[in-house]
Amino acid sequence: MLRPSYTDLINVVNSEVEPGEQPVVQSRYSIVLATAKRARQIIAGEEPMVPAGPGKKPLSVAVQELYMGKVKIVGDDGEEDEEKENAAGEAELSSEAAEAADAEKNA
Repeated sequence: MLRPSYTDLINVVNSEVEPGEQPVVQSRYSIVLATAKRARQIIAGEEPMVPAGPGKKPLSVAVQELYMGKVKIVGDDGEEDEEKENAAGEAELSSEAAEAADAEKNA
């Protein structure tokens, strides 16, 4: 059995929604997509945002990150399904990498 439960995860994700607004997550499917995407990121080499003991599977780590609020699920406004809290820092790194690549092309 999944711990925390789907209901617990949905409640955590929707806890920041103002009363009267539509919840970010309305189904288990959204939770499954978000945790699967984050697990793939961890497999690809990204550092977990929660302590991951030896032998802990990437999906378990992704579920724990979501439950602890380290990973956010954003709405369907054309953005990614998940957004880490330090996305601004990553965007800066991406722009610096793009500038470096442009400098190489022009050199």
